Amino acid sequence: MIQRLGELWQHEPPAFWLVLAACAYFAVMAVRLTVIDVRHHLLPNRIVFPSYAVAGVLLLVAAAMAGADQGVAVAYAGFTFQPVVQVVAGGAILWVFYFLLRFAYPPGMGFGDVKLAGVLGMYLGYLSWGHLFAGTFLAFLLGGLWSIALLAARRGTLKSSIPFGPFMLAGAAAAMLLPA
Repeated sequence: MIQRLGELWQHEPPAFWLVLAACAYFAVMAVRLTVIDVRHHLLPNRIVFPSYAVAGVLLLVAAAMAGADQGVAVAYAGFTFQPVVQVVAGGAILWVFYFLLRFAYPPGMGFGDVKLAGVLGMYLGYLSWGHLFAGTFLAFLLGGLWSIALLAARRGTLKSSIPFGPFMLAGAAAAMLLPA
């Protein structure tokens, strides 16, 4: 994300400010959701649902503006659609992936995680497909390492539940810091 912000600052300053606002919103949302999920094992709709609108508008407009400047193939009236499709598809792909996990084993994942996945998919899809994969992988890696640590410290059992939202957010944040 840092590399993308640098590129936007040089070539498309309005898109830079939109992406910077989206990143600031992500940081605030991530802290709030992490605290709530750790305390209550809950990702509230009153935070997750507005995040679709805020992230969607900021990232979609930035993607359309920046993509037009980069000369992406499919353009209309100065706007391009490939980066826009990537943001929407990233959200949809990650939502469907988490939904299938929830469907396959409902006790293993809450529906709040599924809803949050769509928002994170938009952020990661904005960057690239590699970032989408990396953010998802890192979420499961961090969650798995935490679970192993709990088992090793005898602070949990194989039946213990952990809030997965913080690991999803941490994985997405870590992936956002990776270079393009």
